[in-house]
Amino acid sequence: MDHVAILSKKTKWLSKIISGEKTIESRWYRFKKTPYDVIKKDDIVYFKESGEPVTTVSDVSKVLFFENLDQEKIIKILKQYGTGIGVLVSYASMLKSKNYCTLIFLKNVKEIEPFQVNKTGFGMMSAWISVDDINKIKRKA
Repeated sequence: MDHVAILSKKTKWLSKIISGEKTIESRWYRFKKTPYDVIKKDDIVYFKESGEPVTTVSDVSKVLFFENLDQEKIIKILKQYGTGIGVLVSYASMLKSKNYCTLIFLKNVKEIEPFQVNKTGFGMMSAWISVDDINKIKRKA
């Protein structure tokens, strides 16, 4: 399965993924949302910043799912994986309302020829898109 992860420009997450500083993409949600229980090892994640074309791709080496989160579980996750995610344990206070977490371990990250995606049917504010084939939503940049 192919996935498109949309990242905020101001966080500079994409440049940290490209540099190898960020090796785990995390998604924290109040309710179950994609990619929770959808993404799997050996899937492919394409990355783009909001309003920009897709510029980067990564293989998925491992995925972890967490549910029924509370402050204690969030702190435990951040202590164990925070460095790879790119956040400190102190970020736990920002996540206190979240109930679900997906950790996506990235490998073979590389920049690619940019392309746009058609988000029709996924919601313009969607931050994650999962499709069986990226070519179904791929447009030339």
